[in-house]
Amino acid sequence: MRALDGRVAVVTGGASGIGRATARRFVDAGASVVVADRDGDGAERVAEELGDAAVAGTVDVTHPAQVDAAMALAESRFGRLDVLSCNAGLATSPTPALDADPDEFARVLAVNVTGQWLCVRAAVPAMRRAGCGAVTITGSVMGERARPGFGAYAASKAAVNHLAKVLALELAPDGIRVNCLAPVATDTPMLKSFLGPDDPERARAAFIAGIPLGRLAEPEDIADAAVFLASDAARFLTGVVLPVDGGRAI
Repeated sequence: MRALDGRVAVVTGGASGIGRATARRFVDAGASVVVADRDGDGAERVAEELGDAAVAGTVDVTHPAQVDAAMALAESRFGRLDVLSCNAGLATSPTPALDADPDEFARVLAVNVTGQWLCVRAAVPAMRRAGCGAVTITGSVMGERARPGFGAYAASKAAVNHLAKVLALELAPDGIRVNCLAPVATDTPMLKSFLGPDDPERARAAFIAGIPLGRLAEPEDIADAAVFLASDAARFLTGVVLPVDGGRAI
């Protein structure tokens, strides 16, 4: 029996990077998946690759109606909703915190914090109907360890890391577990934003130099941890912020 046999999941940010890898790992583990992403065409491509176990939805996580529709799609297509994997996120190029553009700062918080809250809020009624649920929010090691130049991003991820703990307490009576993954810099299309335009190779080397295991994370590293947290193997884990960081948080 596979770890997620019979489960139904919504994966936001599912068109690329960690979300795409998570959608694939979930299907490999036996789940049916709604691949949700603002890039609707990209979500369709991933769903087509995954076959009958997946369906795509165009979802901007800052739009409540679109988020609600993604959760409804899970129930209408697959009959229930058991798992929510929140991966939609926004990053910026390295900028001193006090030099950040106010509109950009607000946008990062809207996507990375409010967007995750909207997704959980929309998923919980269906999970209550199912009688249980597992939520995984992708935070960041930067939510625990600050790094210069990432004021908006680090603040948003610190908020998400703590939001997961609050939600874990509030939803425990419903049998809904909420955990947070805290990756280190991960080799995805978003990585270009973190590296900045000035000297990306030097920036990449600096990130790697701070990781004891000597490499960036791969999307599959995070996806494998997401499968574990969604499975019964993690049935007594809630409110955990799990570093997937090659030792960076030590």
